Amino acid sequence: MQVASNFHAHFSFAALVLIGGALFPALTGCHRSPSADVVATVNGKEILRADLERNYQISLGDNPQKPSPQEAEIGRLNVLRQMIQEEILDQQAAKLNLTASDEDVNARLTEIKAPYTEDQFYNMLKQRNLTLDEFKHDLRRQLTETKLINKEIESKINITDKQIADFYEQNKAGFNVVEPQFHLAQIVVATTPSQQAGGLQDNKATSEADAKKKIDALYSRLESGQDFANVAMQFSEDPRTASSGGDMGIVAESTLRSDPEVYNAIGKLKPDQFTDILPMYDSSPGHKVAYYAIYKLIAREPAGQRLLTDPNVRQTIHQTLHDAQKQLLQTAYIEKLQDDARVHNYLAEEILKQGGQ
Repeated sequence: MQVASNFHAHFSFAALVLIGGALFPALTGCHRSPSADVVATVNGKEILRADLERNYQISLGDNPQKPSPQEAEIGRLNVLRQMIQEEILDQQAAKLNLTASDEDVNARLTEIKAPYTEDQFYNMLKQRNLTLDEFKHDLRRQLTETKLINKEIESKINITDKQIADFYEQNKAGFNVVEPQFHLAQIVVATTPSQQAGGLQDNKATSEADAKKKIDALYSRLESGQDFANVAMQFSEDPRTASSGGDMGIVAESTLRSDPEVYNAIGKLKPDQFTDILPMYDSSPGHKVAYYAIYKLIAREPAGQRLLTDPNVRQTIHQTLHDAQKQLLQTAYIEKLQDDARVHNYLAEEILKQGGQ
């Protein structure tokens, strides 16, 4: 679970309040204007324009559409808002002696690199416009924030059996599965190059013959015992699922039946088995092959009422209640931290002075 990333996503509102409080200088007193290289300060700690620009460029990804000047400035403000929030959290973690150590960072880096060769890993960094030092810096920040949240938030969460039972009774209908469900993963190779290919390898297929050759090679890897998720993460060209090892989540039987060939192939599988290579056709008059796919069945769930005694039901409820309580506590926590912080957003001031032109 990406705790630090989820933390950022959950608190855009809190960060917005933080930024809003920093838009205007205090009416009393004065402060020394920073150099043009500084876009904000948090308790006197400077956030540099170069770091903001790096993070902003990363946020753009591979989007071929160039933003307008106004859109670009809004994007920079949004990225800076997150950077300010990160700095507040880092400073709080340092006060509590929770900053991630070099050993923590190196151990996590080893875990991340494990599924890849050195070339594959550095190719991934190149695609994200990151150096190894920048990647390790981001890792340290994520690990530090995870430590902070574990101590200040996670340790205060307690989900009781009564809460789980009450939730089940109040939402019992939601645990009645009306049709069989399939938990699936996929590996996809398109017959035409895509700007949004999802795999880590820079070897996208450029034609139907090229795609067939590539999917055959991937199928051979699977047959030789290579892990499906690792192959999908490295080579699948579906941007929605490649990063999660090809995981498609839960698919209802009625959805699968819309393509009889796919349904029949998956219907024959036992958990952890995968299909043969399946050509998937587009809707053009000639019905050309749009992509090739290999599907893996992770689990199959029958229709019917799920009982509270089912471990999966209890785990689902526990996670739901845990996440809701965590979000509440984190919201309150970030509000308190930002109330105590001295934040000055020079970029916002600069844009206001220019009148948004």
